[in-house]
Amino acid sequence: MGAYSYTALKESGRENKGIIEGNSPRHIRQLLREKGLTPLTIEEITSESPQHKQSFHLFEKKISSADLALFTRQLATLVKSGLPLEETLNAVAKQTEKLHIKNTILAIRSQVLEGNTLASGFAKFPRSFSDLFRATVKAGEKTGHLDIVLERLADYTENKQLIKQKAMLALIYPVMLSLVAIVVVVALLTYVVPQVIHVFENMNQQLPSLTVGLIKVSDFLNQNGTFLLAILALTIGLSLIIFKQNKAKYWLHQLQLKIPLISKLVRGLNASRFSRTLSILMASGVPVLNALSICEQVLTNLPMRAAVHKATEQVREGAGLAYSLENSKQFPPILIHLIASGETSGNLEEMLERAATHQERETESIINTFLGLFEPFLIILMGGIVLTIVLAILLPIFNLNQLIQ
Repeated sequence: MGAYSYTALKESGRENKGIIEGNSPRHIRQLLREKGLTPLTIEEITSESPQHKQSFHLFEKKISSADLALFTRQLATLVKSGLPLEETLNAVAKQTEKLHIKNTILAIRSQVLEGNTLASGFAKFPRSFSDLFRATVKAGEKTGHLDIVLERLADYTENKQLIKQKAMLALIYPVMLSLVAIVVVVALLTYVVPQVIHVFENMNQQLPSLTVGLIKVSDFLNQNGTFLLAILALTIGLSLIIFKQNKAKYWLHQLQLKIPLISKLVRGLNASRFSRTLSILMASGVPVLNALSICEQVLTNLPMRAAVHKATEQVREGAGLAYSLENSKQFPPILIHLIASGETSGNLEEMLERAATHQERETESIINTFLGLFEPFLIILMGGIVLTIVLAILLPIFNLNQLIQ
């Protein structure tokens, strides 16, 4: 069976593209007609085809981290069971319900059927399969321990996805609370306050300073609201453009490492990512210099990435990894000590694993502490703003009652 790229028309007249397996173009046409599609073009995907690269990139749609974790676990389980690789890929393709994932897996399977390695098949889809993923699989194929490597990779991708889910769930409540707070305050100042203050406009009574200040703020927002929104949108747009530049981005990342709480959080996240990635690569048999180069790419903070690049050059010249990272002064001391211990004992992979676990727990603790302080602070702040608005409205009413008495 070969893999074929096709273009067909749906019953609605819309064009549909994809990859499907079959014995011949005639078989593919039959399969498409059974699906209610009218074939337009059918091309076999082969290494010699001039459209070879185009056919892969044409359908490349990034696989999400959740789907990648599931795919890796299924692949690892079936390979470990002893099923041939092409049958494994075919089984995983049938298991998924998402068309772009099915197309990707079938395209990789066609590469394997042509005699290419699994890693080279993954290399056709760089947006879905990272350098770490491809290098680990390549090392597993070279050493003949693909099943063990895929198990480690499945654990890694699932753990990464779990951390991402925890972070997203933890941020939902404070983000929603912040948005509601902003909407409530803006609504009070632009709609409620003018309606209530209108009552006092025709009176000759002198209004309290708090009320006068509130009226000025309300008038300013009503008169310049559109302008302020435009300025805010422009500022955000310009910031995004500016901080895409390497120099500005580097400066921003350097600033992150100087702010006390943010610094600890950024260092912890990047240190855990570095140690976890290096651990799985070295345990899979990837040479240390290649592993360090891949680890450099997974770091999000540019100064820390530059530190790993410099450390890689020092290791290439014969220096120890712990010594090279310590010189950069960018990584937490506990990580340096554990790496030094691993180098001394010859058990670096295990020490890196411990370092990653420690950093992940510490980072999770910092995030929980920050959110635990932020939520009551925001509630108190919002309560204070609302109280100020209510007092500004009630004070003239109290003064009016005293005049009547």
